Amino acid sequence: MRITVRVKPNAKKDEIKKIDTDYYEVRVTAIPEKGKANKKVVQVLSKHFKIPKSKIRLIRGETSREKVFELLDD
Repeated sequence: MRITVRVKPNAKKDEIKKIDTDYYEVRVTAIPEKGKANKKVVQVLSKHFKIPKSKIRLIRGETSREKVFELLDD
């Protein structure tokens, strides 16, 4: 399953909000530097979808706020 994520770094707390079927807004406390925010987004998605972090791949948007993630099934 692929989802589009709008990332808001430097937030006060980590949270996720579903905007549409496959569109989410994720706020993370990490700064957007050296992939720290991306790692935190993966962590938040992992907790939300109850899947291991190893099953989440960043497909597109490594340096953009708009990202596409693939959630791998077993």
